[in-house]
Amino acid sequence: MSNVQIAVIVGSLRKDSFNRKLATAIERLAPADFKFTQLRIDDLPLYNQDDDGQQAASVLRLKGELKAAQGLLFVTPEYNRSIPGVLKNALDHASRPYGQSAWGGKPAGVIGASVGAIGTALAQQHLRNVLAYLDVPTLGQPEGFIHAKEGLFDADGNVGEGSKKFLQGWVDAYVAWVKKHI
Repeated sequence: MSNVQIAVIVGSLRKDSFNRKLATAIERLAPADFKFTQLRIDDLPLYNQDDDGQQAASVLRLKGELKAAQGLLFVTPEYNRSIPGVLKNALDHASRPYGQSAWGGKPAGVIGASVGAIGTALAQQHLRNVLAYLDVPTLGQPEGFIHAKEGLFDADGNVGEGSKKFLQGWVDAYVAWVKKHI
């Protein structure tokens, strides 16, 4: 199989984001034929339906990157028991105007890390609801509610030994899911 292009959408803008580190660590656990690109979402204007007829260059760039991908990986924190506004903004922009969504049909994985004991369980559920509407087939099991605590990453940014087996299993299931749907 040739390279499988994966668009990675990280729902955090924070410089030292656990979720950006998690996205990079997941990439390192994936097979060599999977190529991951973390997409930029911090430069998108706030979504306004009045702009659908003339989308900003940053929105068109995002939509083009999504269309070029064969699969999606969402790595999100949880803000106030839901998804971050910047992630929802990106979802809205790339799904518009109506009938011109860049999301539809692309297999996705959803995972996230948080300092909270339940990881990002509620944010992931909210994201799955939005993705279902956008016609994005999403890996259901295993779920990945990652508790960001000491030892999650080693000094080089790799997954620490205590979490490596679980995350490798998640990545293997994600890879099989994407291959099944492309």
